[in-house]
Amino acid sequence: MSHNPIRPWRNIERRKSRQIMVGNVPVGGDAPITVQTMTNTLTHDVKGTLGQIIAAAEAGADIVRVSVPDVESSAAMKEICRESPVPIVADIHFHYKRGIEAAEAGAACLRINPGNIGDESRVKEVIKAARDNNCSIRIGVNAGSLEKHLLEKYGEPTPDAMVESGLEHIKILQDNDFHEFKISCKASDVFMATAAYQMLADATDAPIHLGITEAGGLMAGTIKSAIGLGNLLWAGIGDTIRVSLSADPVEEVKVGYEILKSLGLRHRGVNIISCPSCARQGFDVIKTVEILEDRLAHIKTPMSLSIIGCVVNGPGEALLTDVGFTGGGNGAGMVYLAGKQSHKMSNDQMIDHIVEEVEKKAAQIDAQSEAAE
Repeated sequence: MSHNPIRPWRNIERRKSRQIMVGNVPVGGDAPITVQTMTNTLTHDVKGTLGQIIAAAEAGADIVRVSVPDVESSAAMKEICRESPVPIVADIHFHYKRGIEAAEAGAACLRINPGNIGDESRVKEVIKAARDNNCSIRIGVNAGSLEKHLLEKYGEPTPDAMVESGLEHIKILQDNDFHEFKISCKASDVFMATAAYQMLADATDAPIHLGITEAGGLMAGTIKSAIGLGNLLWAGIGDTIRVSLSADPVEEVKVGYEILKSLGLRHRGVNIISCPSCARQGFDVIKTVEILEDRLAHIKTPMSLSIIGCVVNGPGEALLTDVGFTGGGNGAGMVYLAGKQSHKMSNDQMIDHIVEEVEKKAAQIDAQSEAAE
């Protein structure tokens, strides 16, 4: 909502954290909350993997994670890292040598799991490779793969066990004078994950990577992630996020941005505010929004658009958006620009006209931004 003043009751005070670099992307501190995803191709399929990375980057992904499970994947990482438009995080499990190889291949960050990477001597070798290759590290604690001694101590995965695991690993990194790290404490249980993250936020100043792991399919996983991540972000916790869905990685990026957008933490593209429609609608709202989402997907400029079926809430919503359309009678509705009534438009021509107005407004916002810089 580019023409609206900042409202104090909408502000979120973010937790203060150190800032690290993942390639050329800052994470933590006062940097914008970054959005991540992960490829699901076979990593040694370089063409397919790069295709997913590029699609995710075009959707707005700041960082993309790639699994490195075997020697073939390690061999592919050099070309993947070289050709990727965004920094690559190498996902390492079980085989610490894959972490060393990934760092040498150009990965910007190594994600290692304390529960399965091996003993401290192996972790030290990974740390050395990261330092030598200007690579950061993510400590990735997961409720499903905690260390044996912690499971014996707590009897089952718990928030306390997860945080203790993370802090033990932080100590190893710090004892080796390595401080370019971030940390996550993921669980598929929303309550467990949020409790662990709240405890973690109080225990360290390291940047925090948020995620509800194995959240499920597109609809269920989106809801689960929105509840878990949304609550934490609202509390000011989180410096980078990944929405874990059994879906196309591009969908993870879209959902991530929608969560951030809903909290006013980060804006990208057109935020469409639309009604669910009812018998009062003056046009087919649902179909119109579906078409507009597709036709406006190319716009990256943060702005808002209201599409409301009738005059009950339409004029009020339009006051708060850059462009708006409210359904009326006789096959036409009212177009609003910068919150003010502008002109009437027939329903038949409305979609093309709205696309034109949004593109015009986006260009204006971009020009003002460039002038200010």
